[in-house]
Amino acid sequence: MAIAVQKITLSPSRDIPFNKLVLSQSNVRRVKVGVSIEELAEDIARRTLLQSLSVRPVLDTDGAETGMFEIPAGGRRYRALELLVKQKRLARTAPVPCVVRDPSVAVSAEEDSLAENIQRAALHPLDQFRAFKALRDKGAGDDEIAARFFVPPAVVKQRLRLVAVSEKLLDVYAEDGMTLEQLMAFTVTNDHARQEQVWEAVQQSYNKEPYLIRRQLTESAVRASDRRAQFVGPEAYEAAGGVVLRDLFEDDDGGWLEDVVLLDRLATEKLAAAAEEIATEGWKWIEVANDFPYGRVYARHGTTAETRLTIIDRVPADNPSSFPASPGMAPDAATLLGWVTTQVPPRLTVIDAAALPAVVRAPAIRPSRIPAQRSLSVTARVFEPDAIELAYETIDWKPAEGGRINEALYEGYELQSIRIAGSQAHPTGLVQSAAMASVAPPKPAYRPRLPANVIAAGLLSDAQLESVIYAGEAHAGSLAGSWIVDASFDVVSAAPDEAENAVRFRRGWMLGDPRTHRTACSATRW
Repeated sequence: MAIAVQKITLSPSRDIPFNKLVLSQSNVRRVKVGVSIEELAEDIARRTLLQSLSVRPVLDTDGAETGMFEIPAGGRRYRALELLVKQKRLARTAPVPCVVRDPSVAVSAEEDSLAENIQRAALHPLDQFRAFKALRDKGAGDDEIAARFFVPPAVVKQRLRLVAVSEKLLDVYAEDGMTLEQLMAFTVTNDHARQEQVWEAVQQSYNKEPYLIRRQLTESAVRASDRRAQFVGPEAYEAAGGVVLRDLFEDDDGGWLEDVVLLDRLATEKLAAAAEEIATEGWKWIEVANDFPYGRVYARHGTTAETRLTIIDRVPADNPSSFPASPGMAPDAATLLGWVTTQVPPRLTVIDAAALPAVVRAPAIRPSRIPAQRSLSVTARVFEPDAIELAYETIDWKPAEGGRINEALYEGYELQSIRIAGSQAHPTGLVQSAAMASVAPPKPAYRPRLPANVIAAGLLSDAQLESVIYAGEAHAGSLAGSWIVDASFDVVSAAPDEAENAVRFRRGWMLGDPRTHRTACSATRW
């Protein structure tokens, strides 16, 4: 015998005047979350009520219906309607679609309220992204979509960028094969083939972090912070047809310039135009390039000229009767520094700074102050990457009132004629001769180009920076007279200026360390 299945009877629906509705204390929602009541009211005003209220008749003490209905499920919608009534945008007697529950059913009003809230399935993010795209495909603008759903326009742009990712990857995301953060990383490029290629590579790697995805997608592009991009400017690059990749989900510092060939061409053209302008100043020759080998970035005041570096150390030599063999001509500054590091003997032990006299005087370095002249071969740098001009100010120094030189051989050392903002004191005590401490050195004009973080990172102390300034000041000029240098490069003799093979020497600069009896001379051009 067949068993009869009891049929389900749905609760009837009917329109109830708004003024016959009241909030129920059985509504389980207590904490405000999601869209505000004001925004929900505006949404109802635009598209009317999309979901009926769940209500129950209010009974009197005898169990008879009073004509009023309480709302255990739909309290936020009721408050939004109430706001519209207060704003006189909705009549107090306007009919409101409601589902009327039978008060005699075993299911409580609290259970109805709870079920409506927890059995609701949230929209998958991808469905939202695709819905935004559908609206835009129908002609709605980003701002219009944002206004309709009470979100910032930037959020709409982000959602539309996400749905523009390769459909293959969107399907992976829909099946929970990748995280939302990973999907966001793929939005830095619109190249679907490249997106899929990177995803395949990531699948084979243990590291699937979003930052790695972004790095691989932009590895052939140039950061907007790159010196070429800064020099050309994003507006000029885009006007020439260049594409800028942007990350809408993280701070990308201006993004990435995708067309490197175009960027280099624009940079070269702008450099060439600047070179033509600088040529009118009288430079003998100008070299234009997007980049130079390591070491040339700091070229200034003729330092492209050949320069010989001689180290004189007051320690016993292996063979005091001859000079060590020269390693030859260094092709760049890096090689030269390498030779100095490997061939110059280690510095002698420095005595404890606590044993040094207190600093009471300032430096007295004595380079002759001759205005910098343009040499026979000068590189006019139109574009110098990764270096900045060292900023300092010159001051008028005078001895302190009542100051006097003490009876010691040396005085404490400190800067006299210049001040370098933000520079750090030398880590060990420094001294100078009493005679040199009594007068201030001349005010320099040379401003070296050094790494941008040389002061902030404490790479050089104030005394070391001062040394670089005065060394450059001296090296900018030449000694009087002309000279002939023999084949050994160790013997020179005076010669007329017009003599064949006659050369001039740049002025050198000497730094002495009396505590370790070591002296270094940044010598002249050979």
